[in-house]
Amino acid sequence: MKKIFTIIILCLVTQSLSAQSLQSPDQKLGYALGDKFTFHHQVVDYFTYLAENSDQIILEKYGETYEGRPLYYAVISSSENISNLDEIQNRNLGQTGLKGELNGVAEKAVVWLSYNIHGNEASSTEASMKTAYELLSGGMDSEEWLKNTVVIMDPCVNPDGRDRYANFYRRYGAKDYNPNLDAVEHDEPWPGGRPNHYLFDLNRDWAWQTQAESKARMKVYHEWMPHIHVDFHEQSINSPYYFAPAAEPLHEVITDWQKDFQTQIGQNHAKYFDKNNWLYFTRERFDLFYPSYGDTYPTFNGAIGMTYEQAGNGRAGLGALTNMGDTLTLKDRLEHHFTTGMSTVEIASQNAEKLNNEFRKYFSRNINNPEDQFKTYIIKWTEDKKQDIESLLDFLEDQKIEVGEIGKEQKLSGYSYFQREERSFQSNEKDLVISAYQPKSTLIQALFDPKPKYSDSLTYDITAWSIPYAYGLETYGLKNRINSEPIETVKFNKDNLKSAYAYAVKWNSFNSAQFLAEALQKDIKVRIAYKTLKFNNEQFNKGSLIITRTNNERYKNLNEELLKLSNKYELEVYPISTGFADQIYDIGSSEIQFVKAPKIAVLMDEGVSSLAYGEIWHFFEQSLDYPIHSIRMNSFNRIDISEYDQIILPSGSYFNLSDEGKTKLNEFANSGGKIIAMGSAISLFADLEDGKLKSKKADSSEEALALYENAERKRLSSSIFGAIYDVQMDNSHPLAFGLGNQYFSLKTSGKAYDYLPNGWNVGVIKTNNSHIAGFAGYKAKEKQISSMVFGVEARGRGEIVYLQDDPLFRAFWHQGKMLFANALFMVGND
Repeated sequence: MKKIFTIIILCLVTQSLSAQSLQSPDQKLGYALGDKFTFHHQVVDYFTYLAENSDQIILEKYGETYEGRPLYYAVISSSENISNLDEIQNRNLGQTGLKGELNGVAEKAVVWLSYNIHGNEASSTEASMKTAYELLSGGMDSEEWLKNTVVIMDPCVNPDGRDRYANFYRRYGAKDYNPNLDAVEHDEPWPGGRPNHYLFDLNRDWAWQTQAESKARMKVYHEWMPHIHVDFHEQSINSPYYFAPAAEPLHEVITDWQKDFQTQIGQNHAKYFDKNNWLYFTRERFDLFYPSYGDTYPTFNGAIGMTYEQAGNGRAGLGALTNMGDTLTLKDRLEHHFTTGMSTVEIASQNAEKLNNEFRKYFSRNINNPEDQFKTYIIKWTEDKKQDIESLLDFLEDQKIEVGEIGKEQKLSGYSYFQREERSFQSNEKDLVISAYQPKSTLIQALFDPKPKYSDSLTYDITAWSIPYAYGLETYGLKNRINSEPIETVKFNKDNLKSAYAYAVKWNSFNSAQFLAEALQKDIKVRIAYKTLKFNNEQFNKGSLIITRTNNERYKNLNEELLKLSNKYELEVYPISTGFADQIYDIGSSEIQFVKAPKIAVLMDEGVSSLAYGEIWHFFEQSLDYPIHSIRMNSFNRIDISEYDQIILPSGSYFNLSDEGKTKLNEFANSGGKIIAMGSAISLFADLEDGKLKSKKADSSEEALALYENAERKRLSSSIFGAIYDVQMDNSHPLAFGLGNQYFSLKTSGKAYDYLPNGWNVGVIKTNNSHIAGFAGYKAKEKQISSMVFGVEARGRGEIVYLQDDPLFRAFWHQGKMLFANALFMVGND
């Protein structure tokens, strides 16, 4: 017994000496935290150092950014917990049912702290180093907290954006920082450090997981499923610190327990802020509604999800003058984030048992008694939608949402998403079935809700996002439970493709566009059918691709090349033995036109929305895999644009596009070029004296009499926050090929345009009933009636394609990819 006691004493002394011997960030970096912005590799080096010199932390690489920077997370707890980490992790997952039956009782609180998801909100990564050091050194009673708490830290979610900002500031920051906001060190150049490599806002990508950082992070997140998740941010320089509880609207799936514990956490933070006389606010601005934030997504997955907002952001630098005449320093900012981080661990430790009990209840209720209005979702399977369904299945797999197929034909009744009413329907044996009786029931409700309810129209983001509309898939919500069968997966793999006179590929999914993009880059000559064709009793609708042996003589084994593409994109390539069709039109018809591989220019830089440009850039490189030429705005006047076939104008103000540049754009179209104008870029061509495109006007008499105290809400009447609209499509026009006559559009602006008097109004909103879900102010709704959403106007020998609603919004609106591909490849060849 005496020997055991001696060993225990020696272990405690060794542990204490280890903690005391750890170097602080200041000692290791060679400068005091807050004196500089630390580069990402230095942050990684410090966490690596901690992991090599303490038995209370492990460091794991979980991915890489697009620019090749490593992504790490650290797990910090007591040495005993670290030695039993696998068991703790498995017990916690056992409470969720994600690894099978609900089992086990976990005792440890799991807290996940995410820092610096916005690269130029840079104080939190500095705070992460101090937080890790203090946790390992026993600061603020953390030695006691860590006995029943596991802390997961992601010190920098967005390394590419952070280093973009840190490099900017190191380059332009004064030797002794200049707090005057006019100074260059407070004025980041376009696009700023906020987004990642592809200029995406990663804090809007938690659910959609379109970016490499998000995909890698969410894989690890699902391996842990924390009880508390904190996303550290920064806001405007003159704002006090914000912490939970959140503002209205709160999504209806959020439980009373989650709301109450947010308040408890906020009160714990207030204790420290009151003691230091630091200003803060709660419940005013940051809501919990849109499901793809770092606070909402964890909340819809059973956690207490929160955003903490410190004053600062990219304008603050190392020090900035506030409107009170005080200087806000980086040291101030990181200290506030350090305090709330430690306070979060403290309150989690004090409530570890309650957190686990409620976590278990949450998933037990999801599995056994879900509160979703619909107990089953049926997604209709059709042959022409199978590629979109495959994309949806990939998305559901990333969410850990269970899905099966119905397995038999039967008569059912449910809420029709497309018709927006109760309807009877006949199931197909391949129809997808998503049951609400599963661990992710709450997330399913949030993602599939056809019309999310919001208690307050003053929201922070879009207010509609329903997955069936995003994928354009006919869906029914049923109030009864339907059992499903496992999906029979048959891998698409064709062994051969016989030699033929010609080949056809149907244009009915984005896979078709990917097929075409690669074929064009391989210099395979492709034609597009602008009329419906029929060969050997097989119908090929408008937009179908026709590849003939004639003009492709350079490929001696054309069928083998097409077979490779067929298997890569999982598309059927139909051999056609004769050019003589079953009905008009034959292969040699003038209604089947050759498509040239377009050379595409995209404008970027100041005056262009970085987010809008990033969506296009990401689309071409990561989705379509087709080259573009990105051109800076200040270079536009000097380049020879006659070398290009298409110019894409992302949404933006274009304040620095000269009159000469505008004339150059018009001449480009007149001489046969194609311009694709997106979002606010359309205003370049609207309301001109000799122009055809006119903005719709709204009555402003009532607004003139609005009360001053309602100024913010006054603007709401003319606003639309991410509302879904049913847009009627002219599917005989190339811009709508493969989409049918109904397109569900995500509208993020109240702007509207009259029908084109001499052009093609391809996608239109006809009535107020076209509004499906999401907030739209009454004046904005009125303006949308009889408006053009997608149109094509002839300009000389060329055309301008108008895309008022962004089909590539945040890369998650899957149906929009096909629309954009039509603008690229289908429009202008007939």
